[in-house]
Amino acid sequence: MLDDRAKLLLKTLVERYIADGQPVGSRTLSKAPGLDLSPATIRNVMADLEELGLIASPHTSAGRVPTARGYRLFVDSMLTVRSLAGAGADEAGGAPHVEPLLPDQPRRVIANAAHLLSSLSQFVGVVTVPRKPGVFRHMEFLRLGERRVLLILVSADGDVQNRVLFTAQDYSQTQLLEATNYLNANCAGLGIEEIRERLKGEVDALRAEIAVLMQAAVQAGSEAVSEEADQVVISGERNLLQVQDFGADLGSLRKMFDLFEQKAQVLRLLDGSSRADGVRIYIGGESGVVPIEELSVVSSPYEVNGRLVGTLGVIGPTRMPYDRMIQIVDITARLVGNALSQK
Repeated sequence: MLDDRAKLLLKTLVERYIADGQPVGSRTLSKAPGLDLSPATIRNVMADLEELGLIASPHTSAGRVPTARGYRLFVDSMLTVRSLAGAGADEAGGAPHVEPLLPDQPRRVIANAAHLLSSLSQFVGVVTVPRKPGVFRHMEFLRLGERRVLLILVSADGDVQNRVLFTAQDYSQTQLLEATNYLNANCAGLGIEEIRERLKGEVDALRAEIAVLMQAAVQAGSEAVSEEADQVVISGERNLLQVQDFGADLGSLRKMFDLFEQKAQVLRLLDGSSRADGVRIYIGGESGVVPIEELSVVSSPYEVNGRLVGTLGVIGPTRMPYDRMIQIVDITARLVGNALSQK
């Protein structure tokens, strides 16, 4: 447990380091407003903070910088984020001014949101594509040629996907129409897994060739839903080239760009954040998913029509202005939810 004096000193040190990017010494802290302590007292308190692992001393400087543990304590108990509500929030609290996202195509909203997060934060913006319940409003089969069938899938919200099925036998358009009518009469509005279970129970009542075709359609629909769920849009990776903390460390930059290129780790990280209540912050490697000590993530789930469907966030250096990042992420999550809910 830190006493009030140590907390105030740590808070001041973190804020100064975030603002300037330079190790903070006792002389600098002694001049800070509201920190009425002598340089000798400050040195003693800093020694205690260093022993606790909250700050560290770079080899090239007599000043101190926060550790990941120090940032965590700062974010959890010392950070004040002003309310975004009310008139004059932009001027009084430094809240970013954000233009509303238009309820255009969902993918365009997601792409715009990732760009918005990146441009406002000057770091990397990430947004997952909304997870869909896998309910299809309409399915249709069309003959393309011998042993080739086009499956048209129309989701509950009107998105259309096409899949080409390569079949073991040739189907006439009459047979395909029969399968289309059966699926839409008996399975419209059901989820893929519900359709799969229903077909299992009715396979004996269907002619063998039609049953095989429908099972292929269900598998294609399941793959379509899976592909939709495994997408994340990333914007602003090159912003990290301008970050002072990374500029000279090519090894760290290489690891970061590998992370964004593969996307799988980012998806796992955001999937964990989707279960959070509001904004969540990962500092350094504490997420266990992004193993890069120099990176922090500020993320939030977003809702569409009252249902959690995705996650968005900002990825940047541990030395980021967390109060502003929280505001940016929180506002953008609301804008994305509003835009997609209007569709």
